[in-house]
Amino acid sequence: SPPLRFIVPSCKLLVHIVCFSSSHTTNRAKVSHAVVVIFLEFFAWGLLTTPMLTVLHETFPQHTFLMNGLIQGVKGLLSFLSAPLIGALSDVWGRKSFLLVTVFFTCAPIPLMRISPWWYFAMISVSGVFAVTFSVIFAYVADITEEHERSTAYGLVSATFAASLVTSPAIGAYLSANYGDSLVVLVATIIAVVDIAFVLLVVPESLPDKMRLTSWGSPISWEQADPFASLRRVGKDPTVLLICVTVFLSYLPEAGQYSSFFLYLRQVIEFSPAAIAAFIAMVGILSIIAQTLLLTYFMRTIGNKNTVLLGLGFQLFQLAWYGFGSEPWMMWAAGTVAAMSSITFPAVSALVSRIAASDQQGCVQGMITGIRGLCNGLGPALYGFIFFLFNVELNELDPMTGRNKSTSQEPSEKPTIPGPPFLFGACLVLLAFLVAMFIPDHHSMAVKTYTDTRKISTSNNLQSLNPLPASEEDIEPLLQDSSM
Repeated sequence: SPPLRFIVPSCKLLVHIVCFSSSHTTNRAKVSHAVVVIFLEFFAWGLLTTPMLTVLHETFPQHTFLMNGLIQGVKGLLSFLSAPLIGALSDVWGRKSFLLVTVFFTCAPIPLMRISPWWYFAMISVSGVFAVTFSVIFAYVADITEEHERSTAYGLVSATFAASLVTSPAIGAYLSANYGDSLVVLVATIIAVVDIAFVLLVVPESLPDKMRLTSWGSPISWEQADPFASLRRVGKDPTVLLICVTVFLSYLPEAGQYSSFFLYLRQVIEFSPAAIAAFIAMVGILSIIAQTLLLTYFMRTIGNKNTVLLGLGFQLFQLAWYGFGSEPWMMWAAGTVAAMSSITFPAVSALVSRIAASDQQGCVQGMITGIRGLCNGLGPALYGFIFFLFNVELNELDPMTGRNKSTSQEPSEKPTIPGPPFLFGACLVLLAFLVAMFIPDHHSMAVKTYTDTRKISTSNNLQSLNPLPASEEDIEPLLQDSSM
């Protein structure tokens, strides 16, 4: 049958990729390992873009935006609570095991979409405990790259996230329209299993053995596992405080936007599923260019801080355009600006990694991911509540076109501000821009986020008794020349 003709070659191709990587891999961790993990994980979720909109509306026909915000909000809050502990444990026990756990639980809800929608949404909420793949991935990259290469590596990882969404929503929409949602869920499940197998069989450990041996058996205190401890700790260093406030104010509207934007395009702007898939592909392609070529260029020419400010400026313009835009062409134009704003997070991650010690990358990235997890909880709930206040809800949709069969407003009665949550987000990003202006260009002190004095002295004594000089085999540079 046609579905089988599509699935079988795709499965064979994925299996060949894993087998090829297994036969040609070495004991050295590489940035390419992180890239493959991120690509497969979000490619699987990208396939579900169209089916998820349908299941969400069918499961919660009333207050769809509000329920979507609450589901994503619970997931984000659980990620906030667990991110510091997972980051600290990965610094002691290594990255691979926690990478396997995070990928598994992030992808676990996928097969439940067709089995039981209620269990699917419940599992999405609960999976937030381990859905912190990016924090482990960024710590993984920090282990194997030098400081001057790190911003380029982070940009490559973020660009891979965008690349995974270039074609997957379009493929998912096509399969859903021609063969049904069950086939889409099956293909996404197979890709998720391949991703888990890739981590288990191919991905090597990135944390050096000498670092794990010196820290193995070290107790994990409640202070390390306490997510609010990281929030209290950021106030001890003014630079870290400014960075964290910038991350919070800029990512809060971004998290809300991610949770509801496709629903917004389908309901308010009346995009069809094909148009939504094409929109995601356009933004994804432009984001890849922005996070590779342009990010490297900006980091070299205007510096790390100014790159963050530039990204925040694009994000401010993008959200304001989304808030006031009422025509499809406005959304397409704002999407190009959204791609440029994607340089903000890799630039911030590179800035944070510069002020953290080599054995604390997991903790410090976990701290930032914890703040982002808090935003992932508050942002969707905030956007859903604002949509609810302004009576923006899904009506009955045509399954083929995605357009409204009936609307409560006439076409001539379009509101002045079609997207109030996006305009509110623009105000938050403006505050983030003002805060980021006070971040110093250089910060010489390393932030020892979770290491106590006794552990530092013990490590220093061990290194003095048995020095282990760094060699070129301890790292895998992304590029000898960081220019793309």
